[in-house]
Amino acid sequence: MKALFLHPNFPAQYRHIITTLGADPNNQIVFGTKNERPEWSIPGVEKAVFNPSREPSADTHQYVRVLESAVLQGQAVFRMAEQLKAKGFVPDIICGHSGWGPTLFVKEAFPNTPLLCYFEWFYHAEGSDADFDPSDPLSIDDKARIRVKNTPILIDLYSCDWGLSPTHWQQSQFPPELREKISVLHDGVDTSYFKPNPGAKLVLPNLDLSGVEELVTYVGRGMEPYRGFPEFIEAVAYIQERRPKCHVVVVGSERVCYGKPLPNGMSYKDYMLKKIPLDLSRIHFVGPLAYGQYLQVIQASDVHIYLTRPFVLSWSMIESMSTGCLVLGSDTAPVREVIQDGVNGLLVDFFSPKQIADRVDEVLDHRDRMAELRVKARETALERYDLSKLLSKHLQLITQVANRSLPATVGRVESAMVLG
Repeated sequence: MKALFLHPNFPAQYRHIITTLGADPNNQIVFGTKNERPEWSIPGVEKAVFNPSREPSADTHQYVRVLESAVLQGQAVFRMAEQLKAKGFVPDIICGHSGWGPTLFVKEAFPNTPLLCYFEWFYHAEGSDADFDPSDPLSIDDKARIRVKNTPILIDLYSCDWGLSPTHWQQSQFPPELREKISVLHDGVDTSYFKPNPGAKLVLPNLDLSGVEELVTYVGRGMEPYRGFPEFIEAVAYIQERRPKCHVVVVGSERVCYGKPLPNGMSYKDYMLKKIPLDLSRIHFVGPLAYGQYLQVIQASDVHIYLTRPFVLSWSMIESMSTGCLVLGSDTAPVREVIQDGVNGLLVDFFSPKQIADRVDEVLDHRDRMAELRVKARETALERYDLSKLLSKHLQLITQVANRSLPATVGRVESAMVLG
């Protein structure tokens, strides 16, 4: 099989898929990307770099700057595709992440090649992430900009031969008249790697918490309201007041990955620590970690707090459950799809730091009673999100799309498979 994968970053969601396909000498795998990550190579996978000719213009109407960026990326991919064609490479299948623009014009380059798009999110001004916080109402400009932001995604929905979304919640955001074109198929978690290590103590190069009796953890790419960081810090204040032996470890960068930054340029970490006085000797900001160190953190965790607006579900929540973490998650739609309160984790009101702290108390004061929830969390990861099971389904779907042999009900069939 000849396959072209497209994503601005290498290797993104396609890491395990291209590793498997690249290992077969009968396949020719090309990964088109803006960020080639020269330090990271995957055997059997050739990188092709695309570079937009310019940045979106500062004079472009604010509603369509995202669209202009997508068009510029789409043009760059088209130029890259023409170079691949000149070398004799015509793919049997194109797999690309929708939204940033790389997939916009691939049908112009390869009109006879099926396109399988990864649909992560469809934007709404009402009923999901954007209007979730009542203290931060949307302006008319915000609502109009959000509507237009879907333009490249809608073009991909029309142009692609098939699509996939990782969760039912994410698939449900797409227009109902096009939703049946999207399979629900999670990326999968390596449950053989993310596994429990009973009695594990946390020791990092610059942090030794091996003597700590109570450890609360929080993981994010950044520190932002979308992932409940302000509410988390407010909850830590309660936790520190009540539990003098408790330590908190925060993994992630001091940046905003989703949503709006503070207008004064201050990070949410600095803003919240200025607003909420904490004992800084018992909260440890360790920054982004290598996979092995991140694994150590969640294996040693007594309570793992995961908060999110009704938005894209983080891999880290499933990875934490796979390690047997007691996950205390926000009572929001993406989390409820995975966690049943009191069965395989605990749910809390996103906006209630006091309730978050109360449930941390509940876990730490009743460890024996909570042991079964940890077991069930691991079982959930194994039954519904195990990479070893889902990878073969991804490869099967890619083969089906390449062969144009998709049954009309594949979206519903895949959904049933994943939910089990």
